[in-house]
Amino acid sequence: MMATFILLQVVFIAGTETSSTTIQWVIRLLVAHPDTLYKLRADIDNKVGNKRLLNESDLNKLPYLYCVVNETMRLYPPVPLLLPHFSTEDCIVGGYDVPKNTLLFVNAWAIHRDPKVWEEPDKFKPERFEATEGETERFNYKFVPFGMGRRACPGADMGLRAVSLALGALIQCFDWQIGETESLEESYNSRMTMQNKPLKAVCTPREDLVQHLSNL
Repeated sequence: MMATFILLQVVFIAGTETSSTTIQWVIRLLVAHPDTLYKLRADIDNKVGNKRLLNESDLNKLPYLYCVVNETMRLYPPVPLLLPHFSTEDCIVGGYDVPKNTLLFVNAWAIHRDPKVWEEPDKFKPERFEATEGETERFNYKFVPFGMGRRACPGADMGLRAVSLALGALIQCFDWQIGETESLEESYNSRMTMQNKPLKAVCTPREDLVQHLSNL
């Protein structure tokens, strides 16, 4: 019974806390970078329009939306310290001797901010993810918000699509303003998730979408 409770708790936290945290970070970053916000909205307006609301079938036509979400998770991974691993034998990792029975954590935040791996790592640049399909392998082991390999997050694809769908609709339907001036870094902590305090934002329905929103 206890094992079932713990499993359900993990599924609930992993499936809701991380997604809501990522959505809040994207809104924060887009408001702080209006050029990116306008570019994303223009892409949505051009490919979806204002005659209907964005739906899941539109996501494949919106690669820049995925770029924005990925760049947000690079700067502020939903889980900065990935699930721990346990060494079953003596080994060498990255030039370091790792004794048997050692608990190992993967620091996704440090990997994503490594200047040896990323150009201008502290800057919000979604365009860095505008790679062709055949070049996506270059992000392996450099971009690990969901982990890698056999122990990667099993809900990664679903989570990414759910977050992208929610964000696409929020950007399509509303204008956004942050309710108070705050530093992005002041909103960060390095605990289980990257959220320190709730996002306080003001959203105003876009005139062209009011009718569609009223029908929901």
